Amino acid sequence: MTTTPDIIETVNVARHVAWLPWAVSYFFLIGVSVAGAFLSLPAFLAGRPGCERMGRMAVLTMLSCALVAPVALLADLHQPGRFWHFYAHLTPWSWMSWGALLLPVYVGLAVVYGWLVMRPGLQRGGTLARLLALGTGDLSGLVRPVAAVTALAAAGIVVYTGMEVMVVRARPLWHTPTLPVMFLFTALTGAAGMALVLNRVVAGFEAAAERRLFRALALFSALVLLNGAVWLGLGLTGGGAEADAVASLSGSGPWLAVAGWAGATALLLLVLGLVAPAGFGWAAGLIALHSAWMFRWTVFIGGQTVPKTGAGFYDYHLPLGSEGLAGIVGVFGLWVAVVAILTLVAPWHAQGTAAIRSGDAGRRAAPPAAAE
Repeated sequence: MTTTPDIIETVNVARHVAWLPWAVSYFFLIGVSVAGAFLSLPAFLAGRPGCERMGRMAVLTMLSCALVAPVALLADLHQPGRFWHFYAHLTPWSWMSWGALLLPVYVGLAVVYGWLVMRPGLQRGGTLARLLALGTGDLSGLVRPVAAVTALAAAGIVVYTGMEVMVVRARPLWHTPTLPVMFLFTALTGAAGMALVLNRVVAGFEAAAERRLFRALALFSALVLLNGAVWLGLGLTGGGAEADAVASLSGSGPWLAVAGWAGATALLLLVLGLVAPAGFGWAAGLIALHSAWMFRWTVFIGGQTVPKTGAGFYDYHLPLGSEGLAGIVGVFGLWVAVVAILTLVAPWHAQGTAAIRSGDAGRRAAPPAAAE
C-alpha cells in the first residue's frame, strides 16, 4: 500500500514594513544636513566673496538637521535603548555598525562648526548668548579647518547611508550602484531648497544669495536627471543590477506614475533654477524639499511594498499614530523648534566673509551685508 505525500505550496508571504516613516525622516534629515555642510564650503572653506549669506543658511541647514536626525534614528530602533548594542557588539562588516561610529563624530563636528559660525553674533548678544560664546577671543581662524574636517565626516555619512541600503540584495530596487549617488544628489537639492526657504524666513534676506542658491538648485537638479537617466538606461538595456530593479517594477501603473512625477519635478526645479524668478525662492525651496523627501519615501516605504516572492504589490497605509503621520509631524515640529532657538540665540545675517577668510576678524571686521 502506498501513500501520497502531502504537498505544501507557499504562494506568498505578506510582510509588514520593517523600516517605518521614522527611517525616512532620519535619511531625509541626515542627507539634507550633510548636503548643507557641502553647500557651506564656498563661503567658509574656499572663502569666495559674496557667498557668506548662502554659507550661513547652509550652516543653519546643516546644524538644525544634524541635531534632529538622531532623534528620528533612535525612534526607528523601536526601543531606543538598543543604541548601545552598536557599541557593545561592534561588527566591522556591517555598514550600520560603521554608521554608529560615524554619526556621533559628524554631529559633534557639525555643532562645533555651527558654533564657530554663530560665535561673532553670540559675542554681541545678550547674557546667555555671550555665555554660549565662551569668551571674547578671536577663533575665526578655526572656521576653515573645522569646515574641512566636517566635510570629510559628511562624506563618510554619505557613503555609510548609501551603502547601508544598497547592500540589501533581497530588494532589487535598493541593490543598485546608482542609488547612493541619487541619495547624494537629491540631498543636495533638498539642502539648496531648505537654504532658499531659510533665506526668506530668517532675518537678513539677501537677493544675491537667493540667486546663487537658484544656480546651485539648477546644477543639482541636472545631476538628479542625469543619474535617473543612467539608471533607466541601464535598466532597459539589461545592464547590471538596474535591470533587475526595472524588472521588479515592470507592469505597475503606480510605479510608472511615480517615475513620471520624479522626472517632472526634477525638470521643474531645473527650469526654476535657471530662470531664478525673483521672490520665488521660498516656493522653489519647498518644492525641492518635497522632492528630496518623496524620493526617500518612495525608496524606503515603496520599496518594501515590492514582494520578494509571489506576484503583485503589498498595500501600505500610513498610520495616524507615532509610527506614522504623528511621528512625521513631530519630527518636523522639533526641527522648527530647533531653528527657532538657533535664530533667537544669535543673528544669522552676514558678519563679513573677509574676516572669516583671513582669520583676522578682530583687526579687520567687515560690516554686515545689507539686505536687498
